[in-house]
Amino acid sequence: MGEWKMEEMPLPGLFDQARKIHLMATESGATDQEMVRKGCEALDKCEDMITKLGLFSANETKDDISTCNLKYLLVPFYLAELTEKIQHDDRILTLKASQAKLKEFLSFCEVMKLVPDEQWQSPDQMGSNSFADRRAQKIARFKLQKAAEAKLLEIKERKERRGRSNKAAALSAPIETGEEDVLDEDGEEEREAWLSAISLAIYKAVDLFEMLKREEEMLSMVKEKQLKEGDGEFSKSVLDERSKRAEAWHRDASIRAQYIKPAQPITCATFAQDVLEGRAKASQAHDHKHQPMIFGPASILGGGLIGERERMAAQVFQPGYRLPTMSIEEAGLKEMEMINKWQERNAKLMEEANSTWHSDSQPGENDDDDDDTAVAKARAWDDWKDDNPRGAGNKKLTPCG
Repeated sequence: MGEWKMEEMPLPGLFDQARKIHLMATESGATDQEMVRKGCEALDKCEDMITKLGLFSANETKDDISTCNLKYLLVPFYLAELTEKIQHDDRILTLKASQAKLKEFLSFCEVMKLVPDEQWQSPDQMGSNSFADRRAQKIARFKLQKAAEAKLLEIKERKERRGRSNKAAALSAPIETGEEDVLDEDGEEEREAWLSAISLAIYKAVDLFEMLKREEEMLSMVKEKQLKEGDGEFSKSVLDERSKRAEAWHRDASIRAQYIKPAQPITCATFAQDVLEGRAKASQAHDHKHQPMIFGPASILGGGLIGERERMAAQVFQPGYRLPTMSIEEAGLKEMEMINKWQERNAKLMEEANSTWHSDSQPGENDDDDDDTAVAKARAWDDWKDDNPRGAGNKKLTPCG
């Protein structure tokens, strides 16, 4: 932003420059203190010029204010937002100055009948409601704020569309038939846009006022506590010492982690329950062996059955169903063992089958001998069938046998 002298600038130019600084500081996230202070000086100068010119009066309403002067109602709001961003040793003074400007802006808007009548409260009455009422008011303000932003965006798009259409028309004369209506529409749109911008600023001002008020209360409580404890300010050396201790602890922990062997994970639910309830330690060895629950007198004796009499007495109060002989973990381990054996056996069978098929498919040296033996056997069988025809030995089949 180039150099500019505030003393030589008129009110519209000064307001435009201050508005640009406010836009850069709020929306762009700029934290240049020199620029923020310059924006505050420009807005202070705008306030002085507005007061000298007497642009506004307490006896007027928003309908009595001209369109070109509506934008100057935003000067206290812009000044409050920029004042809040000034970095000062005493933050409470900055907060109080910003809250004073917000109160001035909201009070003047209330006088001008620019604030909504429904659910409206003055800044002094904002902290008196319950939490539920404040939450409902905040939700209502958020909805109104979104509606105002949507209206501003709609006006901007409408103005851009009309500008493109007017440019495409390429009117030859500066004022022709019907252009007065276009100029009137521009004036109405500009007034509507500034009124929407003021409404949006009102909703933002209320939220900002509540936030600054809470921050001031917290800082005041911290300051009072420090004064009671005898510390005027929180020593920076204490914070540095705490950060050094935290860094040293993390560094030592990372070094120890390289040599510490991690514990084996607990896969037994019963053992994990014992560890959680303090009956066992995670470092103990565990082989998933759990005895079934014993009812009756045997449970009182700790499960030790001495003789036949105790064994019979223990069976008196037994349940009517079979008790488990192993835990879920043991059953899972046995099932896994069976699956592993089954897989190993299948793999072995497949390997043997593949090797047998391979050996059978290979041509051997005794193939000719096997063929000769088979041929001789077939010939002997044929000779025997020739010597012994079918039914020759059964005398009962003959007519006169």
